[in-house]
Amino acid sequence: MDDFISCLEDAGCDKELIAEVRRLYECGDSGMVIRKLRRHRSALMDELHGSQRKVDCLDFLLRKLEKTEH
Repeated sequence: MDDFISCLEDAGCDKELIAEVRRLYECGDSGMVIRKLRRHRSALMDELHGSQRKVDCLDFLLRKLEKTEH
């Protein structure tokens, strides 16, 4: 169980989510655990895509500025 908790922490789960997932897991409600973890994964992917859009915008501006510099 310690490895499970450690992995949740590494995945960016807050203490509240970890406690809830642990309780559900210990009660044998693996279906709800999976739903909670999928929801957290989805939120992380939304953050990742948002960051990628920001990087893409900066790359565009850098290319444009570098073109006008020459």
